[in-house]
Amino acid sequence: MRILLTSDAYIPTTNGVVTSIVNLQQGLSQMGHDVRILTLAHSHTSHYQNGVWYLRSLNSDQLYPGTRIRGTFAKKIVREIIRWNPDVVHSQCEFSTFSLAKRIARSVGAPLVHTYHTLYEDYTDYFSPSERLGHIMAQRFSKRILSKVDYVIAPTAKTERLLHSYGVNKPIEIVPSGIDLARFAPTNNHKETETLRASLGIPKENFVMVYVGRLAVEKRVDELLSLFSSAKTNHTLLLVGDGPQRQDLEQLVTSLGLQRQVIFAGMQNQENIPAYYHLGNMFCSASTSEAQGLTYIEALASGIPVLCRADDCLTGVVCDGKNGWQYNTKEEYQTYLDLLCNDNALLARLSEQALKTSESYARETFASSMLSIYEKLIKQSRLYSA
Repeated sequence: MRILLTSDAYIPTTNGVVTSIVNLQQGLSQMGHDVRILTLAHSHTSHYQNGVWYLRSLNSDQLYPGTRIRGTFAKKIVREIIRWNPDVVHSQCEFSTFSLAKRIARSVGAPLVHTYHTLYEDYTDYFSPSERLGHIMAQRFSKRILSKVDYVIAPTAKTERLLHSYGVNKPIEIVPSGIDLARFAPTNNHKETETLRASLGIPKENFVMVYVGRLAVEKRVDELLSLFSSAKTNHTLLLVGDGPQRQDLEQLVTSLGLQRQVIFAGMQNQENIPAYYHLGNMFCSASTSEAQGLTYIEALASGIPVLCRADDCLTGVVCDGKNGWQYNTKEEYQTYLDLLCNDNALLARLSEQALKTSESYARETFASSMLSIYEKLIKQSRLYSA
């Protein structure tokens, strides 16, 4: 099968959408399918390389940090893709590449599938003067975009419920994104872990809480810092990632007197991310803006329990007392943290269950689920055209 995946973001960008796309691409390719990508280049030139069409693009940081917009009509590349004749087109973004995905799918008579990755209601600060107006804009925009596709993929039931509340009347199916479990599996290379720990200045005896993700308002890292301010001095909070809020967060760390306990590791290459999870005794997050939250899955696959703000997207993922806890209050957070820090047997048991939980999110399972949907839609399309 020839499968076209379209997205405004792709390697080397690091985020949940790109992680999902890469794992879907690799999973389907391992099953023998021809998977190609249409995305935006990080330059002013368009080109094709190793199964990826890159479109000339422009920086759009003023709209949202780290984003780009298409800077060409892309007629030549669109003609190339139409000649390639994909059996299915699966779009992963609602902006620059979406109109091209729609055009290509209609030209070749292929089903257009779309994964709704981003809960725009949680990003109103970036595009609306008021939260209420932002919610209305997100609802109308999402409904309009999804009216143009044949099938919608929701990573979680939380996303599915939101889209139904918008009045989206297209078929919606829940398919959680998968990850490469082997990449994150606990390692026996303790020397490598110790070297990284020493390079970051983390004392050997410290209990390490790790966060991986963007440093942005919607991720609520400031809440993590506020909660961490009551932690013991032999605790370290390791923040892996970067973003527009970093400077404000660094100032908050200083004002809280946590300079020795909070470490900003910065943006890391994808291949290095597992090593940072392995430094942690637990993973923490206060975000409620996730459609799925692949970093939680990556943490579980790394064998570390999760302590996070309660969120619908984590139903069945983070189970209280099994592989971590979801907290609602500061008191709950402190209670669960104390349990993790003071009971090594409990920590070991939660770590074991974390690994078991992650097995449901294997890349191969993800790819197989999507392939079944593609095959169903192609069959329906052929029956309809006949």
